[in-house]
Amino acid sequence: MRGLNTEQNKKLIQDLGNKFSGWLGSGTLRIEENRGIVVAQVAVVNLLEFMQYLRDNAGFDMLMDLTAVDYSRMPSKKIRFEIVYLLLSMQTLSRIRIKVALEEGVEAPSVTPIWKGANWPEREVFDFFGIRFSEHPLMERIIMPDNFRGHPLRKEFPLEGIGEDYLIEDILLPAEKEKMKIGFIDNI
Repeated sequence: MRGLNTEQNKKLIQDLGNKFSGWLGSGTLRIEENRGIVVAQVAVVNLLEFMQYLRDNAGFDMLMDLTAVDYSRMPSKKIRFEIVYLLLSMQTLSRIRIKVALEEGVEAPSVTPIWKGANWPEREVFDFFGIRFSEHPLMERIIMPDNFRGHPLRKEFPLEGIGEDYLIEDILLPAEKEKMKIGFIDNI
């Protein structure tokens, strides 16, 4: 598969191990190769420093994906959430996955100062999981209506929803509501 290079991965693991040797083994950093991709488990307090190093010194210039996982129904996991970042080096086509464990109510630092493209995915994680990102430029819902209660990708959120109807009128701006009262066809 393109971009999966065991030799590059070994070198990256060694370089990261040398750079962050004080973090290894302390629960602050764990690095391994999994299915051809380097995976790093990083403590939330060290996330920004680690990400800055990956962009500036290891060539990971693109944030490909950012999502979260809710482990609340898995007794084997001792954490509630895990934020997962997937980075790509456009030069070498190497990939790295960074995982950050979070307890309920703990904020993760926003990586938007490092990758501006993290803005919307961080808002999406907030919208669906309720995980907040400190220092985010606009931490508000992006997909669900502002008056939506809860976060639909949390495990405790009921599959059938919470029994509320969200009408288009509930999320329109006042000027748009006025257009609907007059008649939509007349205002096109």
